[in-house]
This record gives sequence, C-alpha cells and structure tokens, in this order.
Amino acid sequence: MKQLDESLLAGLPPFSRLQRGEIREILDQATPKRVEAGTEVFHEGHDAERFYLLLDGYIRVVKVTPTGEQIIALHISPGQLFGIAPALSRDTYPATAISVVESIALSWPVRLWADFTARYQGFATESYKTLGERLGEMQSRITELATQAVEQRIATALLRLVNQSGRKTDQGIEIAFPITRLNISEMTGTTLHTVSRLLSAWERDGIVASRRKHIVITDPHRLMLLSTPES
Repeated sequence: MKQLDESLLAGLPPFSRLQRGEIREILDQATPKRVEAGTEVFHEGHDAERFYLLLDGYIRVVKVTPTGEQIIALHISPGQLFGIAPALSRDTYPATAISVVESIALSWPVRLWADFTARYQGFATESYKTLGERLGEMQSRITELATQAVEQRIATALLRLVNQSGRKTDQGIEIAFPITRLNISEMTGTTLHTVSRLLSAWERDGIVASRRKHIVITDPHRLMLLSTPES
C-alpha cells in the first residue's frame, strides 16, 4: 500500500487523530480490495477473518430474520470501517455486507484489531465512536418501526439516505447509489406494494422523482413534513 499516500486518509475518522507516521504503519499492513457491484464482501455467520475500511463506493449491510426475511440494517459510506466483528467481541460476522456499486476497500486481519486499538489511541477512540453512532442509528430504526406510521417510516428512511449520500442535481437531491423500492421495503419493514403506492403518490405530488434504481428528492421540505408525526 505504499502507493497510497497517508495524507489521503488523514481526515477519515479512524485516522483523524493519528500522526502521519502512525497512519503509514497501519496502511503498510493493509490489503486493497476491489468489489464489483452486487458482490458480497462477507456473509452473515461466517468466520470474521478481516475488517475493512471503505475508500470508495457504498456497502449495504443486510440481516436475515429467523423466518428468512431480509432486512437492510445500514448503508456504509466512504471513509467508514465495517466488518469490525472484534469490536463487538464476536468471531463471526453479524450481518452480510454487499457492495451496492463498484467499491474499493482496505482490509486487515482481525488479529490486528487488538494491536491497533492498543497502540493507536486515536484509532480506538474514533473507531468505537463510529460503532456507538452506528448502534444509535440501529436503536433509532427499531424505535421508528415500533412507533411510526408506514408513511413516516418511508419518508424518514429516504431522508436518512439523502443525509448520508445525497448529491444535488437539476431536479433536486439524488440518493447517490442505486436503491429499489424493494430495498426501501426491506429498510422500513413494510410491503413492496405499500412502498410503490406511496412513492407513486409522492411522485405525482412533486415530492420525489424516481426511475430505475434511482430516487431524487425534489421537495425535501415536504418530505421532512411527511416524516414528522402529526401533533
């Protein structure tokens, strides 16, 4: 990894509190990995052999319920660690990671996790902060499923994706990676029919615009109002 300059990673959370020499030490032990769109990086329940840092692309984190239903738990953006099973004191991956678009990641053997967190205080602090934020997001998702109406859940899910990956276009703010109506149903615990019905209605109302695997929020303010419970 000597061809990858450590300054390119200095602003990312795991490295933001480290000296350049420390970043170099970590990078010299990394293995680069290019993952084609739709390809699994690792599978739920398999032995956790490596942990990863996403450099480019997006990763979808998926869990399967005991009844066989697929749930999209998270989306991982560039600059974030993922597959950090040792941070959860696990020796298997708790979910499946799938590359949404062609992605590039760095990876390290899990045996290095304890060494990195012990030797590099900033790495440990920022990594566990990221983990805490991720667990907080999961808790928020559980609360939404338990308390919000379907329309609010779908609006909240779209706003979360916009905040995570949105990019401005002539039409509005586009979610930066492919997302289908089935994906949204798997994120929100609702049916594909309900998602399709609501998105079609919102498109007629000028709130969203959708085409195959792409969604643009054309009126973010109205979508935010839809995500808010009525008083």
